[in-house]
Amino acid sequence: MRKAALISTIASVPLLFAATFASADQLGTAAEAKAMLDKAVAELKADMKGAIDKFKKGEGGYKDRDLYVFCFNTTDGKFTAHPSLVGKDIRTLKDKSGALFGQKIFDSAKEGSVTTVEYMFPKPGGTEPVAKESYITKVGDQGCAVGYYK
Repeated sequence: MRKAALISTIASVPLLFAATFASADQLGTAAEAKAMLDKAVAELKADMKGAIDKFKKGEGGYKDRDLYVFCFNTTDGKFTAHPSLVGKDIRTLKDKSGALFGQKIFDSAKEGSVTTVEYMFPKPGGTEPVAKESYITKVGDQGCAVGYYK
């Protein structure tokens, strides 16, 4: 009886590790990124300053795994909300090949519509750029987006 229990326990260990690593590596999806942006737009319309503060802090569900809201001023391009780039001009962001994807994001921010831009960007905590796509819109003087890794 004890031998059978021991064998059963040992046999289940790989499954436990597989489940743990699968959930740790899970990234946000396109649908989750779009839903977060939709929620952010409603928040911006209700209280622009309060929303930007929440986005910067990742509060209120605005930071989920690799998903986060980032915003920039549509007049000068400076990030107003981002985990590490607040104050930097989005238009200057380029990938390793020199492509100015920040300018594309800046140009894509349109009031009342959501557009997408694909680019290469490192995952949080990483340095090697990987494929990413962001949903982008404009509310007032803020261009805001949520990106997900493809």
